[in-house]
Amino acid sequence: MQHNGATYWRFDDIKAVAPVPHTTSYTGEHEPMKPGIDTRNVKQTLSVNGKDYDYYSLPEAAKQIGDISRLPFSLKVLLENMLRFDGEIGVGTEDAQAVADWLGHREARAEIAYRPARILLQDFTGVPAVVDLASMREAMVEMGGDPKKVNPIAPVDLVIDHSVMVDTYATQSAYDDNVKAEFSRNKERYEFLRWGQEAFENFRVVPPGTGICHQVNLEYLAQTVWTATVDGREVAYPDTLVGTDSHTTMVNGMAVLGWGVGGIEAEAAMLGQPISMRVPEVIGFKLTGNMVEGTTATDLVLRIVEMLRAKGVVGKFVEFYGPGVAALTLADRATIANMAPEYGATCGFFPIDAETCRYLSFTGRDKDRVALVETYAKAQGMWLDDNTPEPIFSDTLALDLNEVVPAVAGPKRPQDRVSLSDVASAFSDHLAADLAQVPQVGQGSAPVEGADYTMDAGDVVIAAITSCTNTSNPSVMVAAGLVAKKAREKGITTKPWVKTSLAPGSQVVSDYLEAARLQDDLDAIGFHLVGYGCTTCIGNSGPLKPEIEAAINQGNVRVARVLSGNRNFEGRVHALSRFNYLASPPLVVAYAIAGNMNIDIMTDPIAQDQNGEDVFLADIWPSNQEVQETMEKAITDTMYADRYANVFDGTEDWRQINVSGSLTYDWDEGSTYVQYPPFFDGMAMEPRQGSDILGARPLAILADSITTDHISPAGAIKKDSPAGMFLMERQIPQNEFNSYGARRGNHNIMMRGTFANIRIKNQMLGGSVEGGYSVHYPSGDKSDIYDIAMRYKAEGTPLVVVGGKEYGTGSSRDWAAKGTMLLGVKAVIVESFERIHRSNLIGMGVLPLQFKGDDNRESLNLKGDETWDITGLTGALSARQDIDAKITYPDGTTKIVTLLARLDTADEVTYYKHGGILHYVLRNMAKA
Repeated sequence: MQHNGATYWRFDDIKAVAPVPHTTSYTGEHEPMKPGIDTRNVKQTLSVNGKDYDYYSLPEAAKQIGDISRLPFSLKVLLENMLRFDGEIGVGTEDAQAVADWLGHREARAEIAYRPARILLQDFTGVPAVVDLASMREAMVEMGGDPKKVNPIAPVDLVIDHSVMVDTYATQSAYDDNVKAEFSRNKERYEFLRWGQEAFENFRVVPPGTGICHQVNLEYLAQTVWTATVDGREVAYPDTLVGTDSHTTMVNGMAVLGWGVGGIEAEAAMLGQPISMRVPEVIGFKLTGNMVEGTTATDLVLRIVEMLRAKGVVGKFVEFYGPGVAALTLADRATIANMAPEYGATCGFFPIDAETCRYLSFTGRDKDRVALVETYAKAQGMWLDDNTPEPIFSDTLALDLNEVVPAVAGPKRPQDRVSLSDVASAFSDHLAADLAQVPQVGQGSAPVEGADYTMDAGDVVIAAITSCTNTSNPSVMVAAGLVAKKAREKGITTKPWVKTSLAPGSQVVSDYLEAARLQDDLDAIGFHLVGYGCTTCIGNSGPLKPEIEAAINQGNVRVARVLSGNRNFEGRVHALSRFNYLASPPLVVAYAIAGNMNIDIMTDPIAQDQNGEDVFLADIWPSNQEVQETMEKAITDTMYADRYANVFDGTEDWRQINVSGSLTYDWDEGSTYVQYPPFFDGMAMEPRQGSDILGARPLAILADSITTDHISPAGAIKKDSPAGMFLMERQIPQNEFNSYGARRGNHNIMMRGTFANIRIKNQMLGGSVEGGYSVHYPSGDKSDIYDIAMRYKAEGTPLVVVGGKEYGTGSSRDWAAKGTMLLGVKAVIVESFERIHRSNLIGMGVLPLQFKGDDNRESLNLKGDETWDITGLTGALSARQDIDAKITYPDGTTKIVTLLARLDTADEVTYYKHGGILHYVLRNMAKA
């Protein structure tokens, strides 16, 4: 099967890797399931511009399964998937009926095997995914199988976007300098990816310097309706995907159903393994009204994040509807869809309408494709207009766009929205709370050597226009440029202690900023182009000036940063920033000029002009009309077509990378970037019998809202950390450490950085100690978590991790699970899990367990000196089974608690029994 010159999977190809034998199942009380349907007449033909397409007709299916006109649009996509794959292993006609029957109960009950059309990777998570595929080929050889069998079946696109760092900024040479440093740092990784590009079929790489994967996906890769040739016939079906970045959800703004999964789950999907899931609850979010003057798409999405987090939508779909949808551009919709992980949903879906087709056409999609999207959507009942029946949802909430006000989110979580008028007072409260929690050592202020200013509490040390959320939206990018223009005209600029940067999500952004003559204005106040990539949002903010870092450390100054991203978790962007705020690009510019969070930016002057007159935010803020007129003049459809014409070619540096044509990878034992991981060491053809977890010790006891940033290695590698010492022992100087993300292909680095976040607090050390430390029992010795884990491993002691609510929120970091497993953790026991991390733990053979009732770490008085015996794992496990655990306290007393095994589906039980999803897949491939 081919599309756009690349080979893609045939529907019957997926039989090459047999999924878990699957039967649709329900949980709870419900109406009896209807019998399966006859799908022979469901396949129909659609003619568009003189070309015929086969498709699986929902209206034809409705004649058998009942009226589905008010089924949520997102579930219609799942329904089509069940019809198209009917008869494949894991899918029967009863699955389509189960999706249709959702209207009767609107709860997550039926378990289905879902197959997305394609896979999207970014390089931080993509490199370890390719490492795992290469390792599976090695393991296949060791098991006596054919390594050629290890090959993606589903089409895979990897976009290199997470590797560029902001080393140089506020200068015309910033882009060239940072790209040069990027290639120097990542030579080994890029050689490995070039090898993978040649070695694996169905695997394409978008080279560095092109843009952020989600924006490239939105502007080029995604098609809304996908096509492929099957048995000589062209088949049309909804464009769907999963990706190894949680913000894969962005493309739901153009009606492409997709969400983030861990690298482990993505690898299984590449190899033909279906996504095991329950038909979800769908929360309808009704939008009415229009945005008012002075507000941005960022302000809107921060309000939506706040509302949906309060509602509680983890594991659910959110679908936007109502008259307000038509008032949003597709870029605005993508901004909202992007932040689904921040509001906790699996996805935030917008249906296909006239705006979808306008965007597809404007961004250079083929006219026949645009015509197909409209015709297909109307034929399938997937088109949204004034005559479309309003869907039925599990629950709803609503927002009048007129009520949205300017805001930021912070200082630690994306859902902590603060109206712009309240930021100064809120910051004062957060500062007082932080000082009470971590008492100040130092004056809280310090002079900067060689400068005429001091560093004070609330100073903004980083102001970055970055990340897929906002740089994909021309309205906020143009607004940022206009703020810079007005500031320049008044002779004001950014404060000298602020590190400024501009990292667009695609080269098209640079084209229209240049066309609007706004890049010169941004340059004039320090927002020079630093690269096309995630940069600051992923933690690649680079160092501050040495004298500024020295002053912050000297005075223990509580400083802040502001960025136009989607994540502001502790320790993510820079180790020295304790207060972290998400804001629209124009507000990022404004705060860089103001320089401090204590300023009431709505009423206080943010600077003085060349005449010594006060300048207020209102003086430099553009009107909505100014933004719109600038966009209309500057942005053209040819920009998209021209930039993406040779998207896979890359720079001369990329093209000159030498690659070998070997089937298996030639591992370099001296490499500190890419190493053969131990995941498949000693793997037998049949899984070992499961065993209970006896005599386990806690490695960490953690509080609520522990993110994957806390768990997974991220950001800079400290010299005195276990990972830093590992590199130093191998003669790697500190200035060549690079980031954890860049070294994700080396398990030796990553396992040493697991649970090593500088802001994590292991309650075993009293709750006030920050950093990745633990306590060994019974000795009571304290050390780095890695060292403690290795000591327990040498003693043969299994480990558990205990946590609170919302464990594993944040990015879909597979190393949060891989590192946990490599440290010897057999089970994670918490009050609630975030969806992706729970799945990743299972994928690595770690048992996710959940407290029941009123039990939790506090009610059980857990200090970390207990032992755990978790039993009932050797028999016939079932989905969501209760598991008994005996806790033995130091005084010899015991307590039996009942835990819920968060193996939510039969498939997940099977994966756990095999020691992980890749182990299961590999065994099936070897037997095929």
